[in-house]
Amino acid sequence: LFDLDHTLLPIDSDHAWGEFTITLGWTDPVDFARENDAFYAQYQAGTLDIHAYVRFATEAFRQRGPEQAMAAHRRFMQEVIEPAIRPEALALIDRHRQAGDRLLVITATNEFVTRPVIERLGIGELIAVELERDANGWYSGEIKGIPSMRDGKVQRLTQWLQSQGLDWGRIEATFYSDSSNDLPLLSRVQHPVATNPDARLREHALSQGWPILELFDRE
Repeated sequence: LFDLDHTLLPIDSDHAWGEFTITLGWTDPVDFARENDAFYAQYQAGTLDIHAYVRFATEAFRQRGPEQAMAAHRRFMQEVIEPAIRPEALALIDRHRQAGDRLLVITATNEFVTRPVIERLGIGELIAVELERDANGWYSGEIKGIPSMRDGKVQRLTQWLQSQGLDWGRIEATFYSDSSNDLPLLSRVQHPVATNPDARLREHALSQGWPILELFDRE
């Protein structure tokens, strides 16, 4: 199990996507950057209202429609994500793949932003914030089901295990994450790994004797 932002990537893909929409001229550079930064600070502090954030973060691409949004995301992959992919992360993923482990990314970032990223990383399974679709099949701005954030990651992974005919008693899981927001899931798995950890997670990992992996510097 891998978190994505600041764990496999040295950046926050959700925040970076928002910055990218500014460069496209889709959002007001001053107003959007201020709100985007404020939401990011709330996430880091563990106080984010994820429903409000998802409505905000998806508004620009929802207004453009599928064709324009997907074309922009392809540019985002080339210009932002590709330069952020680190060989250390690819090597970590490959080590688990070679060991025969099943690989899954579980992230609080929405599926529109993250699915192409995990495909590029060669990981087939994704649990992300799922987005509701409207009558036309396009994203509405609301979250579908349980957001995969904080305790929601444990709930969503439990649901996923059940869909695979598994349960917690039949798996041995390793989870890599940088964020103290992920303490509920880190505390649930057999092998938690604090990866490029934030200050709160680092302190907790040291107190619990969890391994700390410095995969790369946080950006």
